[in-house]
Amino acid sequence: MSADALNRAALPRLAEELRPAVDPAELRPRVVHFGIGAFHRAHQAVYTEHAAARSGEPWGITAVAPRSTETVHALRRQDCLYSVTERRPDGHRTRVAGAVVGALAMAPDAKAVDALLVAPEVTVVTLTVTEKGYHRSTSTGGLDTASAAVAADLAADPDGPLGTVVGRLAAGLAARMRAGAPPISVVSCDNMAGNGVALARVVHDFVRASPWPDRTEILDRMSDTVAFPATVVDRIVPATSDADQVAAVAALGVHDALPVTGEPYRQWVLEDSFTAPRPPWELDGALFVPDVAPYQLTKLRLLNGSHSALAYLGTAAGLATIADTMAADWGERLVRALCAEVSPTLPARGPDPVAYADDLVVRFRNPAMRHLLRQIGADGSVKITERWLPALRELRTRGLSTPVLELALAAWVHGTGRDDAPADPAAGALAACWGPATRPAETVRALLRVLGAADLADDDALTGAVADRLPALRAGRIEI
Repeated sequence: MSADALNRAALPRLAEELRPAVDPAELRPRVVHFGIGAFHRAHQAVYTEHAAARSGEPWGITAVAPRSTETVHALRRQDCLYSVTERRPDGHRTRVAGAVVGALAMAPDAKAVDALLVAPEVTVVTLTVTEKGYHRSTSTGGLDTASAAVAADLAADPDGPLGTVVGRLAAGLAARMRAGAPPISVVSCDNMAGNGVALARVVHDFVRASPWPDRTEILDRMSDTVAFPATVVDRIVPATSDADQVAAVAALGVHDALPVTGEPYRQWVLEDSFTAPRPPWELDGALFVPDVAPYQLTKLRLLNGSHSALAYLGTAAGLATIADTMAADWGERLVRALCAEVSPTLPARGPDPVAYADDLVVRFRNPAMRHLLRQIGADGSVKITERWLPALRELRTRGLSTPVLELALAAWVHGTGRDDAPADPAAGALAACWGPATRPAETVRALLRVLGAADLADDDALTGAVADRLPALRAGRIEI
C-alpha cells in the first residue's frame, strides 16, 4: 500500500521533529518569490520560515514559477508543503518546510501575480531565476531589448501573460506605482556580481523602453519607493534524484513529490538598504551589512568559480559529481590553486581566502552530497562570464600569471565541442565556433567573442595557452 500524500492534513501524524517550524495556516502571503526551484525552497524559504517562527510574524511566501506549471500543480496538491533534507556525513536530517503558502504559474496566473505585486501587505519580492533570466546584454550589462523574449514582452499587453520575469516584474511594479501602494524591496538572490544593481537596471530599462505613456512618472516613483538590495546566497542544493524521493518517503512516512536536499552549510548576506518591512532573517543567522561586495566577490570567484572549474574538468575526466572530483588526486589541488590564484582580485575587507578555501574543501568533499557536474556546467556562457572572466582580466592586466583559470577555461572550451555539451542559451553560437579545419586557438578566440570578451579573444598569449591545454583534456588528463 502506497504512502499517503504530504499535505496539511498529514502534519499531525508526523513526529514533532519532522513538522514545519511554524504552522503554515498562520502565515500570510507577504513575500513574492520568482523561481520555484530547489535552491529557493532549501534556502530563502527556510530562512523565512525560521524568521516567522522566531518572531511570531506571519511571513508567508507565494512562489511564482516562470515556466514550470508542473511544479506549481505539484505544490498545490501538497498544500505547498515539501521536505528539506540536510545531507550530513553522520546521517541525513529531514523536516517539512512550511513557509510557502501559495504557488502560481507566471503566465497563466498573470492577474494573480500582479494583484500580489500591488498588494500593500506584500513588501518583499525575491528572485532566483538564474543569470540568464535577467536578459542582460553582454556588451552593456543592461536589458537586452534585442532579445526576442524581451521584445515580445515590450510589445505585449502588460496586463496579460508575459514571457520574461523582468517584464512581469516591471509591469507589476508599474501597477504598484500607479496604485500608490507602499514601498517594496526587490531582492535578487542569483549569482551575479552587483546583483541588486543589475536587477534594478534591467527593470528600469524595461520601463524606459516600454510604450507606457506614464513611464517617466513610474521611474520617478520607483526611485523613491522601490529598493534593490544586493545579496549573497550560499548553499549547495543538488538536483533531486529518484533516491531522494525514496528517502523522503522513508523519513516522513508520507509521499512527498517535491523533496529537496542540501548540504548542512547555508549563508545569506544582505545589503541593509530595505525600504519596507521584511522578515527578520537575522534571527536565523542572515547577515545584514552596508556593503555585500566583499562577500559577493569571494563567493562568486572562489566558490562558484571553483564549482564551474570542477564541473568542466570533472566532465573531461569522465566523472559525474563534485564529490567524485574531490576524490580524484587533482580535486583539492584545483580548488586551493584556483582560490590562491584569484585571491589578489578580492577586497581586503572580505573573508580570508585561505580559510574560505579550507571550508570549500570540506563542503565539496561531503560524501553525502551528489551534486551533478552537468547541473553545475549548464548555462556556462552566462556563468563563467561572471565567475572567471573579470578575475582573469584583472590578473592579466596586473601582469600576474593565470594558469589555473587558463586550465578551467580550456575545460569549458573542450565541453562546448562535445556531442553531449551541457545545456546553454548560446548553444548554437558556441557550436558554430567549431569547424573541422579551424585551428584550436581560433576556436578559443571565437568562443570568447560569443561571451562578449573580445579583449580576451585578442590576447594571443591567453588563447594560445588555452588551446595548448586541449589535447590533454581530450585524453581525459587533468594536469594542474
